Formats: sequence, structure tokens, C-alpha cells
Amino acid sequence: MSTPTAATPPRRAFLAAAASTLAPPVLAQGQTAPSGTDTPASRLERSRTRVQGFADAEMDYQLLRQLGAARYGGASVGECLALAQRIDNGVPASWVQEFAAAGARQEADALARARRGHAASARDQYLVACNNYRAAEYYSSVQDPGHARLGLQSRDCFAAAMRAHGAPFEAFSLPWGDTPLPAYYFRNPLAGARPGKTLLIISGYDGTLEETWLAYGRAAQERGYHLMLITGPGQMDTLRFHPRMAFIPEYERIGKLALDHVLARPGTDARRVALMGISYGGYFASRIAAHEPRLRALIANSPIVDLHAYMVSFVGFDPAEMPDAQDIRLADVDHIPPSVLPPQTREMMRNLMLRLGQPSFKQTYRRLRDFRVSDDDLRRIRCPTLALVGQGEGKEPLAQHAHFLQTVGGPSASHVFTVEEGADGHCQIGNLAYSAAVSMDWLDELFAVR
Repeated sequence: MSTPTAATPPRRAFLAAAASTLAPPVLAQGQTAPSGTDTPASRLERSRTRVQGFADAEMDYQLLRQLGAARYGGASVGECLALAQRIDNGVPASWVQEFAAAGARQEADALARARRGHAASARDQYLVACNNYRAAEYYSSVQDPGHARLGLQSRDCFAAAMRAHGAPFEAFSLPWGDTPLPAYYFRNPLAGARPGKTLLIISGYDGTLEETWLAYGRAAQERGYHLMLITGPGQMDTLRFHPRMAFIPEYERIGKLALDHVLARPGTDARRVALMGISYGGYFASRIAAHEPRLRALIANSPIVDLHAYMVSFVGFDPAEMPDAQDIRLADVDHIPPSVLPPQTREMMRNLMLRLGQPSFKQTYRRLRDFRVSDDDLRRIRCPTLALVGQGEGKEPLAQHAHFLQTVGGPSASHVFTVEEGADGHCQIGNLAYSAAVSMDWLDELFAVR
């Protein structure tokens, strides 16, 4: 067989055609394709969906958060990427519109499948609809009546998914004066009559009961846990029913209510009751554990011991110390030009003030100083603890993680998630299954000894 030293004309034509298929020519702005030339609309290609996020860091994180939920049935990768192509970078209203519309389409599809008797398909579609409504809820202003409506639609879709699945699911409330706190309970159907191990989970600033189930609850149930998901004042689930209720520092009060409830259930083994806190929930759970000897294990993801310092690290200065003349009041927010305060920043600032119950940005950060787990409180945590944090979260979360481990009173373990694990971000949204493996395996081994 001869070895060609140069491409013959027919071969050159073939190679040119192949190259054009693999790397289509780029037309200059305003240039049109020659007559008879394939255009992107007519050419055969693998897909028109592109793996492309947002230039805005926060919106890109929220997209990754949605994509990560695909692991446990809360999203479709293809639908998320298709939505991203229609959303204006850094514009909350565009995000809300697209995710709410997707949720409505998926909910309608789920209902139609349920009516035709396809329970499994209906369950899957309801879960995706639930999480898309939650994504829209995230960027919706707390002052907008649509905020609560989106949250309740997410809640309704989740309940419909549980019914379609036939899951032993109970939605109830913990007593909190005139404003009961939403909660969910899932009994492990394999436990039988014997008391079983129980995991309580509390999320943080913008997580919901439904998202918590998708992120960690489903994994806990697969491992045989009774599961109770709780929420407190100021959290997203509570805002759906009580939009004026602000966060409080003393989350040990909510922890007492939750433990009173779960320990009264006949299926609970009091020797194997654990609490997990996610994001801000790392602070809430640490406060609870410092005052609750009935807890037998704590997972803090991540262990936030000073919420004020944590939030200051986001803005790069301490707004609590800003001059009064530079303070931004709630009434001022809508009058700041977009060139000075982008729409996304405006909504995040407004929501933070409202959810801390303060009239200005300065007063909000002063209020955050009350959200601390003191060293004395940390030393009172005697149960075994697991402290989790992402390598990419930044200097302050890593420092608080280290301080927690150095100060906590009981035996402690730690895991710092890395880029190589695909889990270095806040709450490990990029690899929820691995985060669940680390946390649940630690808890399984601890409770196996019990």
C-alpha cells in the first residue's frame, strides 16, 4: 500500500467538507451566507442547547444550584440550559418569568399524566415543577404577592409528587404563637414496629423544605432514616404564610419544639436522633445543639458561628459602621439608578432588610451581630459533630469552620470539599450525592455503634 505524500484533489475536497462540518465558518457581523451554503438553522448538528451559564456570578451559582438538583429528581439538565438561554444575565425579573413558566408547564404535564394513570411520570414531573417554582421564588421580591404564590405552588407540587409516589408523607406545623411553623415528616416504611433512627434537617436563608428533601432528605430516606424537615421564623417556607415574620437569633427555641414533637412519636429511637443544618442552617443547628442535650449527633454544613462576620465577607466592608448619611433605607431602594445598584443587587438588599425586620441596610447589619454562637455555647455541644465546608466558599467560611472544630465540646470530624470532587461550592450543590455520602456514611457509622 502506498503512503500518500500530499492530498489528491478529491481527498482535499473531502477533508474541507469534513472540516466545515466540525468547525462551521464564522460570519462577520452583518455578513450573510453565500447562496446554497448551509446555515445553522438548516445544518445537521448534535443539539442547539449550549452548556453556557451567566456572566453574573450569583445567577450562575443559582443555575448550578438548579442543575445539581437533577441528581435527586429536582431538575432536568436540558431544560435548565434551555431556560438559561432565554434569561437576561443578572436580571431577576427575567429569571422569575422563565422559571415560573417552566414550572407551570411541567405541573400541567404532571397533572395530565396522573389523570392517564402514569403515577411515576407524574411524580417526576411534579418534582421538577416544584423546584422550578422554588427557583422563581428565590428571585421574586418578598414584597411582591407573587413571592408567596410561587412558594405555595412549589409546596403543592411537592405534595402531589409525594401522593403520586405513595410516600408516607405528613405536612404539619409546629406551634409558634399565632404563626405556626411549617414542617414535614416522613416515616421510614421499612422500620416496622421497632423505633428507628431519625434525622432532622433545617435549611437556611433561602432553602425550602422541598429543596431540602431533594438535596439530603431523599438520600436519608434511602438509608433508612425517619426524616423530619423543620423551618423557623424568617425562612422561606414561613414567609409563604407569614410574610412579615423576621429571623430570630434564638433558634434553640425552634429546636426544642421540634425535638419535643419527634421524640413523642412512637417510631423514634431517642438514642439515634441527629440534626443537620444547611447554609444559614449551620448557624441555626449549632445554636440548637448548644442547648439540646437530647441531640445525639450534629452535622453543620457549614458551621456558621458568626452570621454578621459571614455576611460582611460578602460585601467587603461592615455596613453596620457606615455613616448614617450613606445608609440606604427601604424607601430609598427603588430610587437608586440601575447604573449605581443593579436590579439583582437591589432585590437582594431589599429582601435582606425585610427578612431581618429592619428599616435600613445599616440597621440590618447591626441586627446580624445578634446572630452568634458564643464559644461557651460551642463548648456546650457535647454530641459528636461533623463540620462540612467547601474549599471554594472563601476565607471567612473556612475560618469559621476551623474555629468550630477547635472550640466544640464533643468529638468532632470534618470534611473540606474540593474542586476535584465537584463540590467545592456552598452547600456542595454541584455534587449533592457525594455530600450525602460523606454526611450520611459518618452518621450511619456513628449510629451503628449505638
